[in-house]
Amino acid sequence: MYKLNSLQYKTSKDFQINSDYSIEVLKDNTKSENLINDFKNKFLYSSLKTINLSYESYLGFLFTLDGKIAVSLGESENLVKAALKYKDLGQEIDFININKDGSLHYEEIKEDCDFLFLSSYIMDTYVNVDLKKVKKLSNAKIISNVSATLDCSHVDIAFFDAYKLTSFSSSSIVLHNGELSKQNAGEIDIIAIKNIYDSFSFAKKYANKSYFIKCLKDELKEDIFFFVDNSNTLDKSLHFGLKGIKAREVIRTLSLASIFVTNGEGCSLGLAKPSRILQNMSYTELESRQALSLSLDLVINDEEIKKIAKKIAKAYRQIKALNE
Repeated sequence: MYKLNSLQYKTSKDFQINSDYSIEVLKDNTKSENLINDFKNKFLYSSLKTINLSYESYLGFLFTLDGKIAVSLGESENLVKAALKYKDLGQEIDFININKDGSLHYEEIKEDCDFLFLSSYIMDTYVNVDLKKVKKLSNAKIISNVSATLDCSHVDIAFFDAYKLTSFSSSSIVLHNGELSKQNAGEIDIIAIKNIYDSFSFAKKYANKSYFIKCLKDELKEDIFFFVDNSNTLDKSLHFGLKGIKAREVIRTLSLASIFVTNGEGCSLGLAKPSRILQNMSYTELESRQALSLSLDLVINDEEIKKIAKKIAKAYRQIKALNE
């Protein structure tokens, strides 16, 4: 099996938690307190909250922020929907657009912004965002989803998405340094914290991206195209499109050969709406439906890469012939 969709569908692990972690009155809560402190100390933050990263929770979160807010259109669907609703309710909020090449429109970042929702990469396409550059452009507190990288550099408020990290839709985690209100002990989801903390294990080596691209080009010729420059994306990701067919058809066919790919971060097996982010980059809805993403945090040799590229090309040709 080649699991090339782990940035979207992480392999879940068994987990156990005993009653020693429960928070109760008149009880020594040392074990749960130590777990919370270990989590904070690991990433050098002073405070921790647990939160559900749903549309409703994001909307409520926006209302807790005291100051001017801006949101990148390269963020998650739930967050962008919440931000649009926040604006519809009469609140002031700015949006940062994405360029045609997938990069952030840095020129739209305003110096007087107080809070900026901006992760270290653009969702769906995995194009890197230069948060160090952003810090020079604005004094805003940067709020980022760090689940794909665990990199909190230049991040003031960090989100750890439970589903991205564990494959379980439990509460997620917010780390901060006092910018947010304190959470009562009884409201903290210790089970979620334990599960997320135990999930931290990221590959040090990745499949050879440049060779993967070469093999795909050799097999697919003019039928492959690239929405973004993959040299500017996360090391463990590869994003491209296949002309004339919908990604979901390739995804289903390849799964029968135990090769698992996806069409971005926010869609499930290609059955949901096409990528909003690609459409924000000025691609058509049809073009957006042709996008495929591979996760490369799987150590595979050049021979295996060549084999996978051939299978992708074969699946593509078969589907295209049937559609004709």
